[in-house]
Amino acid sequence: MAIDFKTFQSVAFHVLNSRFPIILRGRHGIGKSEIVYQLEEQLKYTDGVIERRASQMTEGDLIGLPSINGNSTVWNPPDWFKTACDQPVLLFLDEIDRATPEVRQGIFELTDSRKINGHVLHKDTVIVAAVNGGEHGAEYQVGEMDPAELDRYTVFDVEPTVEDWLTWAKEKVSGVVWDFINNHRNHLEHNESFEPNKVYPSRRSWVRLDETLQMACLLQDKMDDPALFVLSQSFVGFEAAVKFKDFTANWERQVSLADIIDHGRFELVKDFSINEHGAIIEKMEQKEIFKSALDDTQRENIAEYMSLVPGELAMKLFTNFTNEIVNLQDEDKISEIVKFMEHRLKSQDMLVKDYLVDLIAGKAEDGKE
Repeated sequence: MAIDFKTFQSVAFHVLNSRFPIILRGRHGIGKSEIVYQLEEQLKYTDGVIERRASQMTEGDLIGLPSINGNSTVWNPPDWFKTACDQPVLLFLDEIDRATPEVRQGIFELTDSRKINGHVLHKDTVIVAAVNGGEHGAEYQVGEMDPAELDRYTVFDVEPTVEDWLTWAKEKVSGVVWDFINNHRNHLEHNESFEPNKVYPSRRSWVRLDETLQMACLLQDKMDDPALFVLSQSFVGFEAAVKFKDFTANWERQVSLADIIDHGRFELVKDFSINEHGAIIEKMEQKEIFKSALDDTQRENIAEYMSLVPGELAMKLFTNFTNEIVNLQDEDKISEIVKFMEHRLKSQDMLVKDYLVDLIAGKAEDGKE
């Protein structure tokens, strides 16, 4: 069963703390390498990542080269492996299922006994590997991993959610690309079978497109430049590029959080679908707008907006509000909650607390479905 990145991060540390190797299996471009580097940043006992592409290694790159010591031969480890023996690092072995059989056999001893040719890993060095095999292996030109090989690892199949990407990308991509994915989630990546030689979007390709468009200043004053579509098509494919072009042409007219929270311009969203309301609420969560005290106008606008959306989204918005204010001091938390719950909703002519009770009981008339 595949798990998302949030779940993977919550359990991976238990394995690494026991110094057992992990293997991540998943489709290309989903962020496996990125999550490995994030893991290392959170480990207190490692000092950096050593990354090696097993697909590019020969047997000598793994076990090293011999030298003569008197009447015997001594194996000298390659520099990267010696570092992993001398210092505590996260050793990241990528594309193992694309490696030669000789390299994969050499990795057996490394993952099973934490040593190669008598050279032993530092006691705090940990091993993480990544492959495209597993459930999606048939889509790639990779070698199958036999039971003995897999038994050396703790195996995690990963299928990150759109929320995983949105959380990671909120400070790493432009607002227009983030908003596009938030509103058109099916275009983040291709989840069906792949046609040969056709360009498809991936999480990685969207980040690279964003970096290119920002470098070319095409996400500022030139969003009508034909180059935007040409570049988009080259990175994420024709279908996603068409949608993205249409989105950027109207992006300045998109409803912003300020329209809702600061100005209460609810007429802008009166015809919104449940998915469009969901995108706004997701953006509120990702931007962490509730982690600081709101003024009276902002609090009232959020309450009014909550009464206009479908019931399940209203409950999600309220849950986000109560969860995110945990960073406030205790007295401020109570004050924020009380003020919010005591606001009288104009659209419902009742207090927020009564509206929520009726909503849970199925009595309230929530926003349109």
